[in-house]
Amino acid sequence: MTKSSAENQTRSDEKSRASIKRPPLFTVLMHNDDYTTMEFVVEALIAVFHKSPTEANRIMLHIHFKGAGMCGVYPFEVAETKVSKVHDMARREGFPLRCSLEQA
Repeated sequence: MTKSSAENQTRSDEKSRASIKRPPLFTVLMHNDDYTTMEFVVEALIAVFHKSPTEANRIMLHIHFKGAGMCGVYPFEVAETKVSKVHDMARREGFPLRCSLEQA
């Protein structure tokens, strides 16, 4: 009897795992502008996206030269919160820095 109930438990666990669906992911993009300083962009990448200073500088240069750069890929609510944090941070400092979401 013990073996039978253990097998049933395993089967129901497999069914549960199969029915769990991962949330869709979104890419957070940061856009270049003529007013936001490079130093502020690096600070935002470090503070909000937890990038290392080296990685933040690399992303900042990509944004500067290409017009936009990827900051990370997150579930929708997390991505939306990070965009909001960057916008709030930029407004406090008087910069028009923009971020957007794009489905990954």
